[in-house]
Amino acid sequence: MISRTVVVFFAAVLQQTSAWSMSGGGHGTTNPLQQPKSRRDALKIAFSGASAAAMAFGLTQQPACAAGAPPTPAELERIKIGYKQIEYLLQNFDQETTVCRENGGECKRDADAIRRALGLRTTTDPLFQIEKVFAKAKYMDIDPDNLESFFEAVEEWDSAVSMSNSMAFISQFGEYNPGGGQDQVLKFLNESKKQVVAAEKSLRVIMKCLDLQV
Repeated sequence: MISRTVVVFFAAVLQQTSAWSMSGGGHGTTNPLQQPKSRRDALKIAFSGASAAAMAFGLTQQPACAAGAPPTPAELERIKIGYKQIEYLLQNFDQETTVCRENGGECKRDADAIRRALGLRTTTDPLFQIEKVFAKAKYMDIDPDNLESFFEAVEEWDSAVSMSNSMAFISQFGEYNPGGGQDQVLKFLNESKKQVVAAEKSLRVIMKCLDLQV
């Protein structure tokens, strides 16, 4: 069943943002004191209205286990641990993406470390399905001024992780493709690294919006 809090919240958001859109995005002839001037202003007003409505209906005293609960401390800690792992990967990229056989055997470049740092390898990776934790963040008390930055950073994170994963996967077969070899492996590994850099930047913004300190 849909939470009454969510219904009230989105009703307020839709009402405010619809009013902003009908006014021409704040550039119409209506009173500027009554209309938000930007999408960020509309979001701020909508979130304020949703909070007030929730309080009016007595919906803010929900148990932590109820639907629409914010992330747990353990889930937020996963973000911090994952960020540290991404930082470590970038600082030691060549070392972490090189695997050597025992007893001085042949060394090859390998993309597993990239996928592991981004939460794409196993269910025990700190950032495994971290987008579910990001989705819960909308129930946190986020500064309205940071809302737009937060949602943009989440979108950029998803895009960077997807691209990095694709490049990492292709690199694993670069040696076997026609005209391939270790040069092709390295080429796609470096392309994957560029997206890891983008992902790290987005995650840093997300952490700032959630007031998480590393």
